[in-house]
Amino acid sequence: MDKIYCGSGKGKFENNLIEINLCLSDLPKEHIFEYEGKKYIKIKVCKKREIDKFGKTHYLEVNTFKPEKKQEESQSKKENDLPF
Repeated sequence: MDKIYCGSGKGKFENNLIEINLCLSDLPKEHIFEYEGKKYIKIKVCKKREIDKFGKTHYLEVNTFKPEKKQEESQSKKENDLPF
């Protein structure tokens, strides 16, 4: 899957603080989830290989990982269910 970039940031105070700009318009709705009435999205803060022309040292990326459902578990449960 392609990476979804949604912001960038700059390290400050010897990278003890990373100041980030997050573009809310770039957040894909299919990756926003709800838990206990609140909306969340998983974001990765990644260090850039090189500082860009604006002095940005980090970028934001939407975490698009979705675990696959384990079919093996459901099949093994069916196989181990004895009818007697």
